[in-house]
Amino acid sequence: MFDKVCVHTFHHGGLDLVVDGNSGAVHVVDAVAADLIRAICDNEQIQNLEDLQQFLGRHPQAGDVATEILDLVQEGLLFSPDLTEVPPRPETIVKALCLNIAHDCNLRCDYCFASTGDFKGARELMSLDVAKKAVDFLIQNSKHRKQLEIDFFGGEPLMNWGVVRETVEYATAEAQKYGKTFRFTITTNGLALTPEIEEFINEHMYNVVLSIDGRPEINDRVRRTVSGNGSVYSIVIPKFQRLVANRKGKSYYVRGTFTSHNLDFAEDVAHLHDLGFDQISMEPVVTDPSEEYALRSEHLSRILDEYDRLAELYLERKTSGNGFEFFHFNVELKKGPCLYKRLSGCGAGYEYVAVTPSGEIFPCHQFAGESEYVLGTVWSGIENQDLSTQFKDSHVLNKPTCRSCWAKYYCSGGCEKNNIQTAGDGQTPDAMSCLMEKKRLECSFYIQAVATEN
Repeated sequence: MFDKVCVHTFHHGGLDLVVDGNSGAVHVVDAVAADLIRAICDNEQIQNLEDLQQFLGRHPQAGDVATEILDLVQEGLLFSPDLTEVPPRPETIVKALCLNIAHDCNLRCDYCFASTGDFKGARELMSLDVAKKAVDFLIQNSKHRKQLEIDFFGGEPLMNWGVVRETVEYATAEAQKYGKTFRFTITTNGLALTPEIEEFINEHMYNVVLSIDGRPEINDRVRRTVSGNGSVYSIVIPKFQRLVANRKGKSYYVRGTFTSHNLDFAEDVAHLHDLGFDQISMEPVVTDPSEEYALRSEHLSRILDEYDRLAELYLERKTSGNGFEFFHFNVELKKGPCLYKRLSGCGAGYEYVAVTPSGEIFPCHQFAGESEYVLGTVWSGIENQDLSTQFKDSHVLNKPTCRSCWAKYYCSGGCEKNNIQTAGDGQTPDAMSCLMEKKRLECSFYIQAVATEN
C-alpha cells in the first residue's frame, strides 16, 4: 500500500527534512522537493505508485527532483507501506527487573509519582529474602535470555544499601550457575552516597542514574529533605561529581525533571553540563494539572521552543569540542530497534516488571501499589495472564491515534502509565506528551542532519 499518512516534512534551522515513519528513513531535501512531497501528501487523488508517476509527469519543472522521489519510493524509503497484519503476541520472557528495594525516601519532592517514596502505602524496605526470590524469579522466567538486567529503585535505594549490596553478590553468583550475566543499574538522589558506596557502585553497576533538576534555585524549590532544611543541591553535587569522575567512562546520566517553574529548562541542561556532567536527561513532569508546578496546554508553545533552543545549544557545544549527550536526542537511525520494540516500547508487563518490598509483581515501577495491576508475586510468578496480555496488546497498531502517526515507530505509543493517568486509558496517548515527543524527534533528526553535512 502507498502510505502518505506516515510521511512528515518539516523545516528546522534552515534545513528541509522528510521523515518516512514506516521505514524509519530521514531525508534532507531542497525546498523544491519539500514542496513537492507536501503537495503529494495533500493530494487525495494519489493512492499508488502509478498515480504518483502521473502526478510527477504533470510537473516537468521538477526535473531531477521528481526522479529522485520516484527512486526513493521504489527503494522503500518514501511513502513506504505500513504493516498490513499485526504480528503475533510475543512470548512472555522476562529480561529486566526493577527492584523497588525501598518504599521510603530521604527527600520529599513535590512532584514525586511515588508519593514521596511510599507509593501510597506503608514506608518499608525490601528484605534480602524477597530480593533473592526476585532474582530467582528473573532467572527462571528469562528462558533463553542470557543477559539480564536489574534496576535498584525506590524511593531511595541507598536507604536499604545492605540489601542492594548482598543482592548484587547473590545475583552474580546465581548467574554463573545458569550461564547468564547481569547488568545492574541504580537510581539515587545521592544524599546517602559515601566513598565506600560509590566505590561499590562504580565497580558493579553498569549504569547509574543521578537525580538532580539543574540550577540550585530550581532543584531546591521542589526537592527537599525530610526536615525541609538545607540545600539538597549543595549536598549532592560534589558527591555526583566525584562519583562520575571515578567511573572512568562507565555509563551514567544525570536525570532532571522540568516543571512550570523552569520552562527555560535548556538553562538547567547547560548548568549541569557546566558542572562537568556530559550525559543528561531532562524529563517533563507528569502530574495532576491542578498542581501549581504542572505543565499545562498554555505552556506547550514555550516548551516546544525551548527544545529548539536546546538543540542549538547542543550543536553549539558539540561543534566547539565541548559536547554533551541529551537522552531524548539520541535516536538511532541506522540500526533501529527490532519490530517488537518499535511496536510496544519498554515491554512492561511481560519483558520488564517491578517487584515491591512485599514481593508483589507489577507491570512497571510506576504501577507499584495499585492493587488492580498486580501480576503475581515472586513466589507464585506471573498469575494474572490477562493483564500481561493486555500490555502485550497495547502497541501502536492497536491504538487508533498512533496508527496514523508518522512518529509511532520511534515513540512506540508513549508511556502506558502516563497515558492512563493523563488520557484515561492506555490506548489513548496523552496529546501534550505526543507533541513534545515529536518535537524532540525533529530536533534529533535536525542534529544528525547537521552532523552529516559537516
